[in-house]
Amino acid sequence: MSLSVSRRLAAVTAFAVAGLFASTAPAALAAPTAATAAPTPPDIPLANVKAHLSQLSTIAANNGGNRAHGRTGYKASIDYVKAKLDAAGFTTTLQTFTTSGATGYNLIADWPGGDPNSVLMAGSHLDSVSSGAGINDNGSGSAAVLETALAVSRAGLQPTKHLRFGWWGAEELGLVGSKYYVSQLPSTERAKFAGYLNFDMIGSPNPGYFVYDDDPTIEQTFKNYYAGLGVPTEIETEGDGRSDHASFKNVGIPVGGLFTGASNTKTAAQAQKWGGTSGQAFDRCYHSSCDSLTNINDTALDRNSDAVAYAIWTLGAGVVVPPGPSFENTTDVSIPDSPAAAVTSPITVSGVTGNASATTKVDVNIVHTYRGDLVIDLLAPDGTAYRLKNSSSDSADNLITSYTVNASSEVANGIWKLQVKDVAAQDVGYINSWRITF
Repeated sequence: MSLSVSRRLAAVTAFAVAGLFASTAPAALAAPTAATAAPTPPDIPLANVKAHLSQLSTIAANNGGNRAHGRTGYKASIDYVKAKLDAAGFTTTLQTFTTSGATGYNLIADWPGGDPNSVLMAGSHLDSVSSGAGINDNGSGSAAVLETALAVSRAGLQPTKHLRFGWWGAEELGLVGSKYYVSQLPSTERAKFAGYLNFDMIGSPNPGYFVYDDDPTIEQTFKNYYAGLGVPTEIETEGDGRSDHASFKNVGIPVGGLFTGASNTKTAAQAQKWGGTSGQAFDRCYHSSCDSLTNINDTALDRNSDAVAYAIWTLGAGVVVPPGPSFENTTDVSIPDSPAAAVTSPITVSGVTGNASATTKVDVNIVHTYRGDLVIDLLAPDGTAYRLKNSSSDSADNLITSYTVNASSEVANGIWKLQVKDVAAQDVGYINSWRITF
């Protein structure tokens, strides 16, 4: 991860509302729901990912102890990754650039097939700092992206989107490689990107589970994955703008990604949530010589490697089933603080034949200062309650997400309600909007 810093240009809610409820452009990502049929994502073998890390460690040891830009260890790292991808059937391109008086390299790998006008790309920087081998920063992301690409080949995946993978050079000098790649893309090619997924430091030894909050669809995809594991996440802030996703975001490409923390200190609340040691950095060896093979948390690396594959399969290989009739309520409804009663927001459904579907979709947009306090139900016209969300220890604000409900026993027409109750004191909010789609 680079040392340069930039901040968000807009509020979380503004991004999410625009992404979730705006019209979808031809190349845009489809929201990940049960109505998106995709092949089952694979379990990425941790042993395979760690084998790549061992190779990168050996390369560093044989080349002055690092894999930094302009050093022989970086070129050897690129050659290792390229050979794996070439053997797996990818079309690889080695892109060169010059910075700090030395030649740099980006490696681009395209998987055949998929819609050429809708490109989903995953990437990571492959260079280390000059002081060490860079096994967590960023061998971890590079190895996970590589093994996911190889899993695409093993599965003979036939994606709906065109899949592209990238390994960037000179990230540690200011995102130089990814900036160069984006600068060389004509505007017509940039417009074809459905999204870019970035993976930088995903195996920190004292890990947190952080999700980029830039594009709401990509963000929700990763949150869905971690919700399936029962692992809470937080919005990523430490590396905001400091890794290669910023190069893509700055030209309007939707971005997202994962991160396990760098030099910031894990709080007591985070240690209670995720384990590990409070009062200690997520990665005490960040940008240091001790960023070696012993500087990896296997559980975090395993989970995040599987998350890379989950996102590629979900966003890149899903076949979107056209939705049925959709109804929306955009009237704000205040959610009173606990112990007040629950509030409801109604939608009158008419003109739909028969029962609701087994994949009835509920899109929820709630502004709240502590969403973990909220209990949410969908109430059918006959009063039957379908639980969408229980209270939790999720300390983040706002709730912008989709739920899928099997409401096939319910007559579709009638008054449906979103019911929200705040079950703990000291936090406030309101239902901004919600939508039901049959």
